[in-house]
Amino acid sequence: MVKECFKEGNIHIPSGCAISGIFNKTGERVDGSQIIKSISVMHDRSNGLGGGFAGYGIYPDYKQYYALHIFYDGIDAKHDCEKFLEEHFDIIDLSKIPTRKISAITDEPLIWRYFVTPLPSKLTACHLDEKEYTGQCVNHINTEIKGAFVVSSGKNMGVFKAVGYPEDVGEFYKLDEYAAYSWTAHGRYPTNTPGWWGGAHPFAFLDFTVVHNGEISSYDANRRFIEMFGYKCTLLTDTEVITYIIDYLVRKQGLTLEETSNVIAAPFWSTIAGMDEKRKEQFEFLRKQYAELLITGPFSILLGFEGGLMALNDRLKLRSMVAAEKGDTTYFASEESAIRVIQPNLDRVWSPAGGEPVIVRLNKNVNL
Repeated sequence: MVKECFKEGNIHIPSGCAISGIFNKTGERVDGSQIIKSISVMHDRSNGLGGGFAGYGIYPDYKQYYALHIFYDGIDAKHDCEKFLEEHFDIIDLSKIPTRKISAITDEPLIWRYFVTPLPSKLTACHLDEKEYTGQCVNHINTEIKGAFVVSSGKNMGVFKAVGYPEDVGEFYKLDEYAAYSWTAHGRYPTNTPGWWGGAHPFAFLDFTVVHNGEISSYDANRRFIEMFGYKCTLLTDTEVITYIIDYLVRKQGLTLEETSNVIAAPFWSTIAGMDEKRKEQFEFLRKQYAELLITGPFSILLGFEGGLMALNDRLKLRSMVAAEKGDTTYFASEESAIRVIQPNLDRVWSPAGGEPVIVRLNKNVNL
């Protein structure tokens, strides 16, 4: 008797979320229909409890301002949050984020967008740079203003997410009307956390965004450490902490993305022992200095940031990740089919090794 072979799609593999990304090194912007088409191929990897997208370069007319995307539970939360914003920022423009009614997306909150810049008097008084100031204000809104949640807070970028399948979320937000040089997307299948609008991916803080497939077994240790530095994990999902860890290591500690990867997906001690002395010293320092920020458990992530995109697997590569190139465009996805559906003629296809970051950036002469 031949044993039946179960394939993904016939049964669901736990934590089999879908991720996809597109990045153009020349800064050429493409509309959101391409990333929607890519993520929709992996429909069976999610269950309708969360989908979302991040786009970079989508607000060229307001690129010098922070773009705050905010969910509100009701009018009172909106009033309280706008009062806080007016006290801390110069609001250049505000509006509802355009959406279209579709039957698959229900129970939506109030969804607003604000282009803001910190008040100079506030920056002078608190002796903070504008990124730290804006980040602290975002943390205040998310933890202290009931019913308000900042979805994204970077410049010339934005996050669009909801409870639903990702292809429906993309249609809901009219992403075909936006153009970006970098897109990421996520289809969620929550296994031990609730599906709700704020808990959908991507997770964002300032210009960093993270989409994640997997499960973080080190979440409690990671969370306890990162919350000592002013971050608050309030979104009822393990992925949130990855975004804060990266912000802390890169923006606050000054580590490179390569060094950051060597913290969160650090090699085993046995691997470090076999390195040459210079590399051994570097890796030993990172492991000891930031031991609590090692992320354990299966994961593949896409990190979006201003001017670049990074893909990273856990050190054992327990979650799938495929990378590909065509000309000046780099693609990432959980499955090769999600890349070939939008670009069938690829120059190169490969599977990044566990713990080995793949980082792509805008060409040096690109000025967005």
